[in-house]
Amino acid sequence: MTHPVLNVEDAPAIPTRPPEGSTRFGATVAPMGAAIGSGGLGAMYTVVEPGKRAFPFHNHLGNDEMFVIMEGTGTYRFGEAEYPVRAGDVCAAPRGGPETAHQLINTGDSALKYLSISTLDDPDVVEYPDSGKFAAIAIAPGADFREAHIRFVGRKETSGDYWEGEE
Repeated sequence: MTHPVLNVEDAPAIPTRPPEGSTRFGATVAPMGAAIGSGGLGAMYTVVEPGKRAFPFHNHLGNDEMFVIMEGTGTYRFGEAEYPVRAGDVCAAPRGGPETAHQLINTGDSALKYLSISTLDDPDVVEYPDSGKFAAIAIAPGADFREAHIRFVGRKETSGDYWEGEE
């Protein structure tokens, strides 16, 4: 059986892979939910250096998220608003449209460390309001988010026709 306890400092960290030369994005993430045997909730420890963001501004159509700020300070973008955050704050990111889009930005002088907790409804569709993209993601049973069975990133205006290629 999987051990049900894992300290965030002991979780294997994985660097995110922002575009080469990016000055806006960069973080390390440590997926923890599957490592402790959680099947219905995901957990990920994230460390973001000053001036950076872990992920683009986005919203989920299938999953709810929550962020627990453990260290540092930053700004939480949520919909059209921005909120200052610090250690001890809990941020909600319910599923929904662009009005629930969210992003944590390290605006402090030291690392921003937070725990992300999420439902694991699969598949999920994620929208990126800043860039006009979306992603459809389906994760095969037993795999983690880096091993999506189906992952498509595109724009609504480049969608194919439903019947295309069927005859």
